[in-house]
Amino acid sequence: MHALLMTLLLIVSLALIVVVLLQSGKSAGLSGAISGGAEQLFGKQKARGLDLVLQRVTIVLSILFFILAIAIVKV
Repeated sequence: MHALLMTLLLIVSLALIVVVLLQSGKSAGLSGAISGGAEQLFGKQKARGLDLVLQRVTIVLSILFFILAIAIVKV
């Protein structure tokens, strides 16, 4: 049981690292505003959708991380 929880924790932590690194920074919006109107008009909606998905995946993975970490301590 302990080995299974440790394996799951390792997978979740690696996935969490990847998802956080895929997210754009907070300053990306300001540089996008300077670059031009066409990019903002068409490119922003895709980025907003992708950022929303990455944000939700990050929340789910972080909750799983904490639950698995607490479960490992209890076992």
